[in-house]
Amino acid sequence: MALQISYLLSLLLLALLLPYSTTAQNSSNQYQGSSLTAQEKGPYWASPLGHFAFGFQHIENGGFLLAIWFNKIPENTIVWSANGDNLAPAGSKVELTKGGQLELKDPTGIEIWTSELGGLGADYAALLDTGNFVLVSQDGSLLWQSFNHPTNTMLPTQTLRLGSKLVAHYSERNYSNGRFQFQLATNGLLVLQTLAYPIDWVNTDYWSSGTINNGSQLVFNESGPIYLTTTNGSILMTLSSKSFSKQDYYQRAVLEYDGVLIHYVYPKSSTNRLMASTWSISFIMPPNICKITENIGSGACGFNSYCELGGDGRPNCKCPTGYTLIDPKDVMKGCRQDFLPQSCYEASSETDQFALSEMESVNWPFTDYGHYGGGVTEDWCRKACLGDCFCALAVFGGGHCWMKKFPLSNGFRDQSYAGTKVLIKIRKDNSTSNPSDADLKKKNHSTVRLILSVLLSSSMFLNLLFLLAAFLLAFRFKYWKPKACNPYLVMPGMNLRSHTYEELTEATNGFREELGRGAFAKVYKGVLEYEDRKPVAVKRMNDLVKDCDMEFKAMNDLVKDCDMEFKAEASAIGSTNHRNLVKLLGYCNEGQHRLLVYEFMSNGSLASFLFGGSRPYWYRRIQVALETARGLFYLHEECSTQIIHCDIKPQNILLDDSFTAKISDFGLAKLLKVDQTRTTTGIRGTKGYVAPEWFRNVPVTIKVDVYSFGILLLELICCRKSFEAEAKDEDQMILADWVYDCYKDRKLKLLVDNDVEATNDMKRVEKYVMIAIWCIQEDPSLRPTMKKVVQMMEGSAEVSIPPGPSSFISSM
Repeated sequence: MALQISYLLSLLLLALLLPYSTTAQNSSNQYQGSSLTAQEKGPYWASPLGHFAFGFQHIENGGFLLAIWFNKIPENTIVWSANGDNLAPAGSKVELTKGGQLELKDPTGIEIWTSELGGLGADYAALLDTGNFVLVSQDGSLLWQSFNHPTNTMLPTQTLRLGSKLVAHYSERNYSNGRFQFQLATNGLLVLQTLAYPIDWVNTDYWSSGTINNGSQLVFNESGPIYLTTTNGSILMTLSSKSFSKQDYYQRAVLEYDGVLIHYVYPKSSTNRLMASTWSISFIMPPNICKITENIGSGACGFNSYCELGGDGRPNCKCPTGYTLIDPKDVMKGCRQDFLPQSCYEASSETDQFALSEMESVNWPFTDYGHYGGGVTEDWCRKACLGDCFCALAVFGGGHCWMKKFPLSNGFRDQSYAGTKVLIKIRKDNSTSNPSDADLKKKNHSTVRLILSVLLSSSMFLNLLFLLAAFLLAFRFKYWKPKACNPYLVMPGMNLRSHTYEELTEATNGFREELGRGAFAKVYKGVLEYEDRKPVAVKRMNDLVKDCDMEFKAMNDLVKDCDMEFKAEASAIGSTNHRNLVKLLGYCNEGQHRLLVYEFMSNGSLASFLFGGSRPYWYRRIQVALETARGLFYLHEECSTQIIHCDIKPQNILLDDSFTAKISDFGLAKLLKVDQTRTTTGIRGTKGYVAPEWFRNVPVTIKVDVYSFGILLLELICCRKSFEAEAKDEDQMILADWVYDCYKDRKLKLLVDNDVEATNDMKRVEKYVMIAIWCIQEDPSLRPTMKKVVQMMEGSAEVSIPPGPSSFISSM
C-alpha cells in the first residue's frame, strides 16, 4: 500500500513540474551529451509509445536527413526534417551539447544545422507521441519545438500561427525547399502560393481563404478536422471536416511537392490495414491544381509542358507533340524542343520544313504575343504561324487566332477549351539538325580522306607534326606541370589551402573581373580548377614592398612580423565556422603578394540588395537582420578567438544563392587575447556606422559592432541609407534621429510607408526599432550584447523601453 501511494505521489509531482505541453504524455528524455550518428539502420530516439522516431534517414543517392518519421508503419513516412537543403554525410552526429544546444555536425565538426537557441540552453530533449520534438530547460520551460518550425507537414494537435508556413519539398525524394508554400499570412489570410524557385519570393496566390484581418491560427484537431480560428478561438472556416479516431488512425496534412495540400489517414491496426495498405486521401486542396495561372512563372508544371489532372487530384505534367522532358526524373523542370527552332533570318524559306501538329482541349493562357480577330480563317492562322519565327504554337477558334511564344507557360488540359484547336509548330523531320546523321557522317568521312591524302603527299605533313609537338610541350609546361607539382598545402589545424600567386592569377583570368574594392584591397571573381571549377572570390591586398600590408598589420597587434601576422589573421578567420560568416577557403602569402580566397556569394552585397531599384520583401529583410545578428554573436562570444569586426555595414554583408546573410571583410577586425575584453587602436570603420567611442581615444570593446549593427538594423527596417543629404525633409536626413522622432511621436508607420508587409507587422517593426535604439546608445555600457540582441529578436527576451534622446547620438 505504501509503495502504491509513493508511486501515485511521484506521478503527481511529475505532472506539476512539467509544462502542459509535455505532461499530456510521458516521454523518453535525452539529456545533455546524448547523440546519434548518421549510419545505415542506425539508432534513433523513439517517442514513449513508439509511434514516432527521431534520427537519421538515408536518402537514396545522397546523404542523411535528420528527421522525424512514423515508426510503426512500413513506409516510415517523414513528417519533419532539419537539413533538407544540406544532407549530412555518413558519420555526422546530432548531439544535445553540454551547453544545451541541439547541433548537427559533419564528421569534421562543421555545423550543418542547429536549433539556434541563442544563449539559452536545454536540459533535455524529448520526442512526444504527437510527433513533436521538444527542447526543455531545467525549470521545465519549453525552449524549442519542431511544431513551431514545420517543413511540409502538419500533425494532429499542431497549429500554424500568423506568419507560419509549410514549404513543399522540391520533389518526392528531394527534401530541399521547392516551388510552393502554404502560409497563414500576418494579415490573417490563409493562402497557397507559388514561389520564384530557387528563392522563396512569392509569385502568385493560387488559393485563398478570403479571411483577411480575421484569421488567427490554423488548428489540426487531434480527431481530424482542420480549421481556421479567430483570435477568440471561434471557427472561421473549415478545410477538412472529417473525423477519425486517434486510436485507430494516423493522420498528417502535407503540402506535396506538386503544390497540392492533402489530408492523409492511415489505419493503425493490421486488420484495418488490409482494406487500405497505404495512406488514403481524406481531403485535397485546391480542387484543380492545373488551373494555376500566373503572369510570371510556369504554372503547375514546368515551361513548355501542360498539366493534366489525375484521378487522385494530383497534377500529371506532360509534353506537347515535338517536345520531351528535360529530366524524366524531375517532370516539373519542363520540356524542351526535339528540333532546331525556326531561323528568323530565313523564316520564309524554311516554311516548308515545318508542320503544325493538332491538339485539342489544351491551352497555354499567358504566352500570347499576337491576337488576330475579325473572322480570320484557320488556314490564315496556320500560314501566319508557319511564316513567323517567333510562333511556337497558334490557338484557333471562333474566327480568332492567338500566337504564342517560347517558352510556353501555364499549360493545362480542360474541356472548356473543346471549341478551340491548338496548332503546335514542329520540324517535319523531327530532328535536332537539318541534315540527316547519315549524310553528316558520309560528308565527314569524305572530308577526312581528302585532307589526309593532301597532307601525306606533301612536306606540309612534317611541318604540322613539328608544330603539334611544340604545342603539346608548351601546353604541358603551362598546365600540367603546375598541377603535378602543386602540393595542396593546408594551413595546420584547419582546411585552408595554400595557393601560389600564379595559380590565383590563372584562376581569376589575370584579375580581370572585379567584384568590389576597398581602401586596402580589391576582390575578383575566380574559378578553381582543382575544385571542379568552383567559383570563388579572391581578395587581393595592395602589394607593398617597404612595409607590411596595412590591413593585415591592423588586424593583429599581437604579432609583429608581417609573415607571421598574415598567417595569424588567416588562422583566426579560417578557424571560424558559422553559417552566417563568409567561409575562408585558402590564401596566398608569396613575397609581396598576399591574397585570400573566399567562397563566392552569388547574390552580391546587402547594399545592392537593399538600396537597389525595388524594395526587398519585408520578411527577407528581417531574416537578414537576424542572420547578421547571429553571425556577430558568434564572433563576439562563441568563437575560439574573440573577434571585433569593426566595419559592419551593408557592403560587408553578402548574400548566397538562397539569400542567406553572411558577414564578410575582416580587413579591419581586431582579435582579442583570452580574457581580454577591450583594446586600443586607431579609428576604424565607415562613416555613418562608427560608434562614438572611436573618437574619444578610449579602449573599444565588442560594443562598437553592436552600434554598427543598430544602424544597419534601422536601414533594413526603413529600406534606406543611414544618411541621405537629398532627403525632402531636413529632419529625415539622419536616419537614427528621424527614427527616434517617429518612435517618440508614435508615428512608426512613416518609417515603412508604402511597405504593405511591414505595415501589417507593426508590432515587429516597433520591437526592432526599440532594439536598434538600444544598440546605438552613446554610452557603450547601455548597449546590449549581441547575445541579448539575438534573444530579443527571436522573442526569448523582453525588449524594454529604450532611453530618451539625451542618451544617444548620431555618428555623422
